[in-house]
Amino acid sequence: MILQQSYSTAWESPSNIALVKYWGKFGRQYPSNPSISFTLSEAKSTLSMKVNPADSLSCRLEFHGQRETAFEDRILRFLESIKQDYPWLENATIDISSTNSFPHSAGIASSASAMSALALCLVDIDMQIHHKSWIDSPAFRQKASEVARLASGSAARSVYPFLARWGLSTISNKGSNNYADYAGNNVDPIFSDYKNSILILSSATKSVSSSAGHRLMEDNRFASERFKQANEHLEQLLMAMAQGDMAAFIRIVEEEALTLHALMMTSNPSYILMEPQTIEAIRAIRAFRQERNIPVCFTLDAGPNIHMLYPASYTSQVEPWRDTVLRPLCEEGRIIEDGVGQGPQRLSF
Repeated sequence: MILQQSYSTAWESPSNIALVKYWGKFGRQYPSNPSISFTLSEAKSTLSMKVNPADSLSCRLEFHGQRETAFEDRILRFLESIKQDYPWLENATIDISSTNSFPHSAGIASSASAMSALALCLVDIDMQIHHKSWIDSPAFRQKASEVARLASGSAARSVYPFLARWGLSTISNKGSNNYADYAGNNVDPIFSDYKNSILILSSATKSVSSSAGHRLMEDNRFASERFKQANEHLEQLLMAMAQGDMAAFIRIVEEEALTLHALMMTSNPSYILMEPQTIEAIRAIRAFRQERNIPVCFTLDAGPNIHMLYPASYTSQVEPWRDTVLRPLCEEGRIIEDGVGQGPQRLSF
């Protein structure tokens, strides 16, 4: 297919925080275990795309107004990998302008927001080329999720609001490895306005990237048991959220976070991404929960920074304590305020 004219679009897409973690992959970006995540509200990427006819595929990227040639190469490799599905890419030049609402190394998955925004733009352009108009349909989100997965696994979940699941469950036989789906039906309202205080305990570059960490799972002696645990946790978490069982929710979410980091420590070579202040914050959160009987809990991604989760109804009790006890542990007192969100949106362009 030869591209005949120019097209453009723009999307804003959020990051997400996994409650059951995806760690380990196979084949063409397939997850070794299912995962589920809260879609965030404030941590998001905005991406505009212009597609013009050309002799061959090329890409130009500006991030916050500055050209990023290293990331251009990554996007170009990704675009090359999907040309079979999107043949108009053969003779297209892609101009991308992107911004993030959050700083780099903030404990927020920037690849999830950026690559989901990229996928949404690509599928949108493809629809324009083929004169289709089903942007608000489940089919559009499913296709965008599949494209996002090929760019960055966790990005597959970011195209949905509130709560998204990705990966086939070996227990219920629900879900898909190809794309994520919405998991917010039949969830108790207590979870609908969850807050997420992101504690920036260290902004230093990670010693081992997430991509490298996924590869190390191939030889981790605990991998098979971990994949079994993740399947069990997914089913248990969905039940806990349907029943409003806060104790079970907290237990699973925190066990998932600690299991993720235990897997890093038992990889070969082993590595540790937690910092001393990470442990101190975890202990403080657990003590506060026990002493005050407030359902606050923590999770972590593949890094030292903590996502502290709690229902919005407890904000007046949690925030003063957080600012007194946890903010001094944070790098320059940095805490990013976030919460569950409503997913991506198309922007005027």
